[in-house]
Amino acid sequence: MAKNDEDRHVVPNMDRGGWDVVKEDHQRSSGHFDTQKEAITRAKEIVEKTGDGKGDVRIHGRDGRIRDSDSGSKNESPKKDRKH
Repeated sequence: MAKNDEDRHVVPNMDRGGWDVVKEDHQRSSGHFDTQKEAITRAKEIVEKTGDGKGDVRIHGRDGRIRDSDSGSKNESPKKDRKH
């Protein structure tokens, strides 16, 4: 499967606590935040700016599994996302 550079993942940081924003198959974090909400906000900014709004934000729970996602502005279906 091809790697998608437009997507960002919000994942728990098990070593430092808090949350990281990362690319798929990441080598390093794009940002570290105390709260998941702050990390989601930053991930959305990155998807809009560097991914031209074509990617998704994949939100992981503390167990590491994806629990939710949010599409970038150019990746939206006609039906609006009511969660985010």
